[in-house]
Amino acid sequence: CDSRGCPACSGSCRGSVPVLVPCRGLGSSARSAREDSWLKSLFVRKVDPRKDAHSNLLAKRETSSLYKLQFHNVKPECLEAYNKLCQEVLPKIHEEKHYPCALVGTWNTWYGEQDQAVHLWRYEGGYPALNEVMSKLRQNKEFTEFRKERGNMLLSRKNQLLLEFSFWNEPVPRDGPNIYELRSYQLRPGTMIEWGNYWARAIRFRQDSNEAVGGFFSQIGQLYMVHHLWAYKDLQTREDIRNAAWHKPGWDELVYYTVPLIQEMESRIMIPLKISPLQ
Repeated sequence: CDSRGCPACSGSCRGSVPVLVPCRGLGSSARSAREDSWLKSLFVRKVDPRKDAHSNLLAKRETSSLYKLQFHNVKPECLEAYNKLCQEVLPKIHEEKHYPCALVGTWNTWYGEQDQAVHLWRYEGGYPALNEVMSKLRQNKEFTEFRKERGNMLLSRKNQLLLEFSFWNEPVPRDGPNIYELRSYQLRPGTMIEWGNYWARAIRFRQDSNEAVGGFFSQIGQLYMVHHLWAYKDLQTREDIRNAAWHKPGWDELVYYTVPLIQEMESRIMIPLKISPLQ
């Protein structure tokens, strides 16, 4: 190969734009790995070193709220009973001033993973509030019985503790009817700051129809997870709003630079339960 023009060799490329030239001495797997690494370097921008946690740089400073996102996979034959039980018990926790927490929203997944319930809680006061609620609930016999009965209806469950992005809307109750989309992104480790920098600009393209509900990033549980919560009148309105964003100058560029930061992504379309403050 020409060592002055091949990015796999030690020489520097003669042109201003590197060109991939096959090297005879490299195996196909090694060459593929080198080319993949080189291509990634073109599309993923470098982030300046930081001397603070991304939670301090990206989260709202005016509040100390902590969020918990729960995913419950329910036995198909138990979903109706599960919803009924939650609608009887969860409002008692949400409305009781004795507990420093609030139910932000509760849904069933409509499109996405089936027979799934999603709950979003806010703990005003951060980790101390969470600890206080958990301690008091362990002494609540009604809640203990609720957890036992609920457990018999579940196939699996998981949760995450989240902070909200400083540039997103505060999730507040809204009237319905609406459908909700929870878009979840598994980011490449080390890219959360870069994601936040891009979305701090991108969010302004998605405010015209009041569809932006909340944006969060994980602290405990599956890490480097981002969740964007959106509200729409129906699926066609969702399609129209998303398509309209592409006609706004700058949106395409921000999408272009955020896509390489993502390892996996998932979309859930959800229907709120009757007790959900987000309707």
